[in-house]
Order: sequence, then structure tokens, then C-alpha cells
Amino acid sequence: MNVRTRTALAASLVLAVTAGPIAASPAFAASTSATSATASASLPDAKALRAAIAGLPDADATAALVRVAGTDGSWRGSSGVAEIGSGRKALEQARFRIGSTTKVFTAAVVLQLAAEHRIDLGAPVQDYLPGLLPGHPPITVRQLLNHTSGLQEAHDDRTFDEAYQHRFDTVTPRQLVAASAAKPLEFTPGTQQHYVGVNYTLLGLLIEKTTGCSYEQQVSQRILRPLGLRQSSFPGANPRIDGPHNHGYQAVKRSDGTTELRDVTMWNVTDVWATGNLISTTADLERFLNALFRGEVVPKAQLEEMFTVPEGIPLYGSDRPAEYSAGLTRFTLRDGTVGWGKTGGLYGCNTAVLAARDLSRSLVYSVNSTNARDRDMNKVVGRIITAAFTR
Repeated sequence: MNVRTRTALAASLVLAVTAGPIAASPAFAASTSATSATASASLPDAKALRAAIAGLPDADATAALVRVAGTDGSWRGSSGVAEIGSGRKALEQARFRIGSTTKVFTAAVVLQLAAEHRIDLGAPVQDYLPGLLPGHPPITVRQLLNHTSGLQEAHDDRTFDEAYQHRFDTVTPRQLVAASAAKPLEFTPGTQQHYVGVNYTLLGLLIEKTTGCSYEQQVSQRILRPLGLRQSSFPGANPRIDGPHNHGYQAVKRSDGTTELRDVTMWNVTDVWATGNLISTTADLERFLNALFRGEVVPKAQLEEMFTVPEGIPLYGSDRPAEYSAGLTRFTLRDGTVGWGKTGGLYGCNTAVLAARDLSRSLVYSVNSTNARDRDMNKVVGRIITAAFTR
């Protein structure tokens, strides 16, 4: 997900905490369910949530899966179709690529290794991975985690058509790091913050160097298996989403001005590896989010890294303060409560895990956006966030 899309997320979260309830649509045809122990003003607003995902498929999305939970109750719903033209409803337990939400898992493993005194967050990554960043000044592990390294992205954003032509290519992590290392730093490490995926590619390599095991094995052994996340896995170079899934589409303009929905479900995403290659479900992501925030994944001392944003430095190219921690992004709720979460976007799907730190409200969604890597916030995603965090 690019910078402007992440900025749109922040704007949507501001809207979510200031806007009033969304009116329900009479055309709503989604499947929903809700549970609560008692009536409460803090209950998820089921009416607003149903309206947020009503009418799919539409021009913005073909399907949406949503789970909202908190201390006063929970709500889950789905809308749309599993595949255009099939007549099949969207699968609520569908598996999907979670994109950059994978970074939360990567950060958690690095912090576990720090707790085991196998990684020093303040040490230069060059001490662990010599030769990968020739000519660059020392960049600490913590600076990779919180995107203050100054490294540039391996490749500039390609057009959809360019990416589509190479959708079955396999790219190695070291190729990505080499492409980034060949570019000058954007800024002196630690002086600004710029969200760059290659930071987490390096962290994946760090995990492998430190443990002697593959990155995928470490995430599976340390997080997926202990938490019982049985529907979460890494596809490697397999372009398919094995198991039940909803198809993803990209809206493409034809030469005659009409729009084609091109199926982008089959895609080799090795180019995002430790930054975005995990496949999961909303149920698994909700379980992971709850366990993480409760201190059941990362020891509490190291968990503070995930709730600590660097102070006194700006976002790159702006006067806005830093907003990224180790694996998460900070936002503010209407009542002043600070929330944390992570979004992800690959062609065909937008994903997020968002919550107040005390889990009084949490949101997990998967939206099959028709332009998931657009520079602006998807309208369905915006409505979901607004409905989930309006109390």
C-alpha cells in the first residue's frame, strides 16, 4: 500500500471517530450475525456495519468480510459474491492474501528473538547480515522495524499492466535488498520516517540468519501453530490461494472507455515475502490480534516496541509526526483513545487489523477491492472503518 493510501487510512480513521451513524440501506443483502451479553451504547453498531457492506458487488468491491469485537459484544458479516458471474455468495471463512498485515507477524518474531537475547534491536543490521548494504551507514534493527532506516524501496511502483505481465515471476529477498542497496539513502537513519517494504525483507533475512531456519518456518512454529491459526500459511511461489476463497479483481479501463474486471486471484507474490506473503482468514487474524495485544505472543517488555512511535521526527517529506511503530500504525479514536493496527493491500484485496490497545473495540476486514492499490481509500473500506469505530 502506497503513502497516499496510508494517508487516506488515517483520514478515514479521523472520519470514523467524528462522523455520526451511517443510515442502513434497504437494499442490504449481506449475511450477518451478532452476539452481546448486555445492551450497551458501546456495542458494535450493527445497523451501520450492515449498511457499510450493503449492495456488493459494486464498482468499488466485489466482496467484504468483517469482524468487529470488544468488551461489550461482537459482530461479523459478509457481503458480495465469491466469483463474478457464479451467483455464489461471498464465503465468510474465505482465505485471502493479507498483504502488508504480514509485517505484524514479522515484527513479532523479531521481538521474540530480542526477548531471547538473540537479536539486539539497537545493533546495526549490518553486524548480522554483512555485505548486504554496502556503502550505507549503520542501520539498526529497530530502525528497520519502525521505518526510520532511510532505505529506498527496491522498485518504484509499477503500473498494473506492468505488474500483471510479471505476475508469475519469482523474486528472491536478496534481489530485492540488492536493488534497494544500490540506491542512495533518502535520509540519515533515525532522522525521518518513511514506510518502506524492504525494511521487512531485511528483517526476514535477519530471522533466517539468527535461527538457521526459514522465515516461514519460524512464523509457523512461533505464532501460527501455538495460536491454532490453522487457516494461515505461506504460499511461497504458488500463485494459487489453496482452500476456499473469494476471487479478487482489478478494474481495468479498455480502449473504448469501458471497464473490465480482470481476475487477479492467481498471482505469485514472492516479491513481498516477509512484508506481505501470508494467507489467512478474518477469524485467524482476529485471534492473532487478540493474543498479540494481550501479551500472549511477544513478552510484555518487547511488546512496548509495538506501541512506541519514534518521537521528534517527521514523516518523510512532510511536517506530520511519525506514526509507525514496530509493525503497527498509531491512530486516534473519537474519545481520545489511541488505537493501533496494520493495513495491507495487494491487487484484488485490502485487509486490516485495527484495535484500541485494551481491545475495547477491534476490527478485522478483508475487502475484495476493484482497485486495491489505488492512491485513495476504497469507499467500502472507509465505510467499514467509520461504522466500526463510531460509538
